[in-house]
Amino acid sequence: MEFWFLLLASICLYFSCVSLLHILSNKKLPPSPPTLPILGNIYWLLKSSKNFADIEPVIHHLRSQYGPIVTLHIGSRPSIFFTTHEAAHRALVKNGTVFAGRPPALETTRVLLSNHCTVSSAPYGPLWRLLRQNLMSVIHISKLKSYSHGRKWAYSLLRDKLLTEAKFGNAIPVLQHVHHAMFGLLSYMCFGVKFDEKTIEDIKTTQQAVLSNFIRFNKLNFFPTLGKIVFRNLWKELLQLRQNRANVLVPIIKARQKWLLNRSINNDHEKEEDEEGILSYFDTLMDLQLPGSTGRKLTDDEKLSLCSEFLMAGTDTTSTTLQWAMANLVKNQDVQKRLLDEINSVVKSDEEITLEHLPKMPYLKAVVLETLRRHPPAHFILPRAVLKDTVIDGYDIPKDALVNFAVAEMSWDENVWEEPMEFRPERFIPQAGQEGAKFDIKGVADIKMMPFGAGKRICPAITISLMHIEYFVANLVRDFEWKVGNDEEVDLTEKQVFTVVMKYPLTALLSPRIQ
Repeated sequence: MEFWFLLLASICLYFSCVSLLHILSNKKLPPSPPTLPILGNIYWLLKSSKNFADIEPVIHHLRSQYGPIVTLHIGSRPSIFFTTHEAAHRALVKNGTVFAGRPPALETTRVLLSNHCTVSSAPYGPLWRLLRQNLMSVIHISKLKSYSHGRKWAYSLLRDKLLTEAKFGNAIPVLQHVHHAMFGLLSYMCFGVKFDEKTIEDIKTTQQAVLSNFIRFNKLNFFPTLGKIVFRNLWKELLQLRQNRANVLVPIIKARQKWLLNRSINNDHEKEEDEEGILSYFDTLMDLQLPGSTGRKLTDDEKLSLCSEFLMAGTDTTSTTLQWAMANLVKNQDVQKRLLDEINSVVKSDEEITLEHLPKMPYLKAVVLETLRRHPPAHFILPRAVLKDTVIDGYDIPKDALVNFAVAEMSWDENVWEEPMEFRPERFIPQAGQEGAKFDIKGVADIKMMPFGAGKRICPAITISLMHIEYFVANLVRDFEWKVGNDEEVDLTEKQVFTVVMKYPLTALLSPRIQ
């Protein structure tokens, strides 16, 4: 059945390619490997790559052969890749507005994201600005203190689970406990409630089911009308995952709506310290009016998609980065020791670590930055599209092209970073005689790495994400000694899921530092 689908798809693709080749005949695209009519670069890719899905080695090879901007012809539109920090800065910062678009919506993301009514997927324009500004009203640095109770509670969930398992002296699977704590924290920020263990686990299960299957659903985007027939079981699975997510989140949404209504009727506004008195992300969606002549409010399905985006974006990348950070601290005991010394010099042993302490720990920040450089959660950013035909570095970038940026390629560039595959936090500590300017991870003046993207559509949660990672790393190192489990080496082999995770998840022996 898949053979016939691919045959029919190829026939349809032929007509698309004929039209595309006619359009591109007068354009000077960035250089490309050998291209064949209809097939584009597919034949070359099959010959050059052991794994067709693993595009990174291909991009690395093309960069060395063709330069910093390269083109691949796969499907009905060209895919253009920027591979160096200089080219990325010229595109994303100096031409930020032009490169702020998104490619046409995919069918699967239409289903999961309410026709792209989310911050990450909305087209550049009034809707995207409104959704982003609303999100920033919740996660802005000025709002971080209001979630202090939630952070402390979420870390206590993690600490208690680690303490319980550490008593048995066995190696502990770290990621599952980190995931649980982060879903607890983000659900608190999203809905203003400290949920019980079962509710947190239900939220985590439904959200992770979408993430872990995201890549597998990609085949449904290739002529979706026909794909719904050929891959009908996969479509049913996608719809069931969406329904499972709704089954968990809709009752929570309705309960919060009822609570907000009762508070409004009774004019009973609790103090901010009350766990349900904080301004949660969902609360801001209630009266949000969409741009346009009608000024309609968000539908329930759109609210669900925005809350789901908030939970996924805030937990998966943060949990992944936390695991990479702790894995490198287990592997590099001297780094762990230096970090512990810094923490103890700032915070007393019986004192709670707060946001005010974090800026006083430059080595902690260096450890987190080095983790993000060495192990960026995504090796490519979400695809971009230019808003109009444009020219950069002498090449035409057509409006219908997919545009992406090789994040890992830049993070590991030997022309920028000395011995880039080594874990060296010291590279982010100004040396004697050098200027003490802070590293600009947003890349405004110069992009050296971009784990959060750059330009107009840089991740809006960059500040709160860094703070959460620093907060949890500081507490985990202060409270526990981390060592390799079962006399095994820490394996840093990567695996692509939704983000780039450890192929062999970290297991570590933990010893409480304070009894």
